[in-house]
Amino acid sequence: MDSLLSGLISLAILVADIWAVVSVWRSEKSSGTKLGWTLLIFILPVVGLIIWGIMGPRAIVPPTSPTHSKG
Repeated sequence: MDSLLSGLISLAILVADIWAVVSVWRSEKSSGTKLGWTLLIFILPVVGLIIWGIMGPRAIVPPTSPTHSKG
């Protein structure tokens, strides 16, 4: 039972880290900033995710096509 729980927690952390890295690379920050956040998230998965959640870039690039901007 413990291994199932730790596996699910590990999977949740992995999914959250991937989501954070995708969000970082979709932001309008410089490539150096994006690389720094990506390295932090990969080197320290839990701590990096928490730090990114508090201090990370927030801007998301708007859609480039009018067909994708329909809500």
